[in-house]
Amino acid sequence: MQTFIHYFLHFVFPFFIAFVFFRKDWKKVYLILIATMLVDLDHLVANPIFQANRCSINFHLLHTYYAMSIYVVLLFFRKPFNLIGIGLLFHMLTDFNDCLMMYSGCEECFADSPAIELLKATSRLLGI
Repeated sequence: MQTFIHYFLHFVFPFFIAFVFFRKDWKKVYLILIATMLVDLDHLVANPIFQANRCSINFHLLHTYYAMSIYVVLLFFRKPFNLIGIGLLFHMLTDFNDCLMMYSGCEECFADSPAIELLKATSRLLGI
C-alpha cells in the first residue's frame, strides 16, 4: 500500500492540483508539476544509488532543508516559478510521507537518518 500511495501522490494527485486550482491551464500546469520529478536526479549521486528504506529527506542534495527553503521562496515568484515551487514542495511532502510510513514500521531502522528528529517530532505530533 505504501508504494501505491507514494506513486499516487507523485503522479496522480498533481493532476488534481492542476485541474482544481489551475483549470484554465491545467495541462500545462500538470506537465510542470510532473517535470519537478526531475529533482530525483540527485539520487544518482548517492552511494549506493538505491537503498531500501532510505529516507531521502535531508539525505539527497535537492531534498535537504536548505533546498526546501529555496522551494518556499519560489512560491512568491510569478508563473512558472511558483508552480515549480509547488511541485517541488509537494514532492518533498510525498517523500516525507513515505519516510514517515517506513519509520512507523521500524523506528530503529532510521536511527542514523538525517531526518530522524523531524520523523520523531512528526510521529509524536500525529500519535503514530
